[in-house]
Amino acid sequence: MRSLALWAFFLLAGAPAGSVFAEIAPKPAKAITPPSPEWVASIMELAPGAPTVAPKRRREVLLFDLFTGFDHKVIPHANAAIRAIAEKTGAFSVTPSADIEMFGTRNIGRFDGVILNNCCSQGPGRNIFLDVLRGAIKDPRNAAMGERYKGLGEDERNAMAAALEKGLVDHIASGKGLIVVHGGIVMQNDSRAFGEMVGGSFDYHPKAQEFSVCPVDGSHPLLKAFGGEPFTHTDEPYLFKGAYAKKDFRPLLMMRAADIQGKREGAPVDDTLYVSWIKRFGKGRVFFVSPSHFPESYQSRAMLRFYLDGIQYALGDLDCDDAPLAPGRN
Repeated sequence: MRSLALWAFFLLAGAPAGSVFAEIAPKPAKAITPPSPEWVASIMELAPGAPTVAPKRRREVLLFDLFTGFDHKVIPHANAAIRAIAEKTGAFSVTPSADIEMFGTRNIGRFDGVILNNCCSQGPGRNIFLDVLRGAIKDPRNAAMGERYKGLGEDERNAMAAALEKGLVDHIASGKGLIVVHGGIVMQNDSRAFGEMVGGSFDYHPKAQEFSVCPVDGSHPLLKAFGGEPFTHTDEPYLFKGAYAKKDFRPLLMMRAADIQGKREGAPVDDTLYVSWIKRFGKGRVFFVSPSHFPESYQSRAMLRFYLDGIQYALGDLDCDDAPLAPGRN
């Protein structure tokens, strides 16, 4: 209730221009349905009206949303939210694609950043490039894509998959931005290089549930959207492995392990579990944001502002402290 009181106070008192305070998004519906024109229009109204900082130059972002594994029905909603942010603020422009060859050296070079929107790969291999090259595509929009690669031998597929992953990793390390949305972390989940770049790999998640999300440092510039206040959130609570153990990132949002129901028995977890962070990777910048599995999370001015700020950080326009926390503060 404290966050609602603060929000109401600043609305009445006249908050500074651009201020946003945490608000409660609607509870998720039982089923995720495709975004209606009315839903898209509502997100356009809620999206920030101006960039948080002026872009240093024109920014072009690849919005990649192919999946070969789990079909997150929220993909088109996240796409709509990102497009609304781009259109209203002018902070960046978006090129949507589900073609793996966009990560080839002939294509990737033109983008200032890459957004991976729920690009879940198939288990147990967890390599979206190999999935496509082997013709294992669940995404109905791209079912014919695998036909391109029917004539390739397995060695050729492995070599091409490795080259495409290297194209992405090298591009970000060269000074570009990476934004990973929710299940996008699963795209190359068994790849050490990909995990080191993102800051961790997906381990598992209990069933979707309601829990509290807290800003790690309410004074951090990327958390101004939430006014330093925790908020109630319904989501799949992701738990991570691999590079995550090093905490080589600046955490932004966290949840408490004690609040999460359905954790694996006999598998100890930290008391504090991070759900969003930023980090440097070579000369580039990475923004990971787990929220959200549900469209309703985007029906929030605060969440849309948080996305904008994270994207502007990744693109190199919004400067802030991205150093990992000191030992003992994780």
